[in-house]
Amino acid sequence: MDLKSYIREVADFPQPGISFKDITTLIGDAGAYREVVDRITDHFRDKGITRVVSLESRGFIVGGALAYRLGAGFVPIRKAGKLPASTISMSYALEYGTDTIEIHADALSEKDVVLIHDDLLATGGTALAALQLVRKMKVAAIHLSFICDLQFIQTPLKEELQKYHPHVLVRYP
Repeated sequence: MDLKSYIREVADFPQPGISFKDITTLIGDAGAYREVVDRITDHFRDKGITRVVSLESRGFIVGGALAYRLGAGFVPIRKAGKLPASTISMSYALEYGTDTIEIHADALSEKDVVLIHDDLLATGGTALAALQLVRKMKVAAIHLSFICDLQFIQTPLKEELQKYHPHVLVRYP
C-alpha cells in the first residue's frame, strides 16, 4: 500500500510557503491506518518494547495502538502543565521562541525498552527533546518511529536522531 497517497498535502498552511502533511486522511481510512500500525508493529515486534512513548497530540493516535499491539504500556509526553503528577521537563527551540514538554517522573524505569513514536519528523526539535527526556530516565534501550520524515529539511538535530536509526514509513525527499 502506498501510504503517501493517503496523506493530504495542504499548501500554505500554517503559513505561506509551507506544504502541510495532514495525516488525518491517512488515519481516517481504516485500511491505511491498520497498515501504519501493522508495519511499525512488525518492525519492532522482536525488540522487547515495554513502553511506547508518544508526543501530544498526533503521536497519541498511533502510539496507543502500537502499545496495545506490542503488549507495552503507553506513556504520553505532553506540553508543560498538562500532566498532574511530578514531571521531568525539557525545553527546546522553535522557529519563534521555545516550547517545553513533560513526562511523568515515574513513567519509565531502567529496565524499560522504549519506542518513541511521533507522526512527523521535520526539524527534529520536538523528537530530540523527547529523546533527551527519555535518556534522562536511564532506560535500557530507545528506538524511534515516525510516520513521515521531511528529508528535505536537514538540521544538526536530525543528525543526532540518526544515531538511533529511526524507522520511517513515508519519506519526502
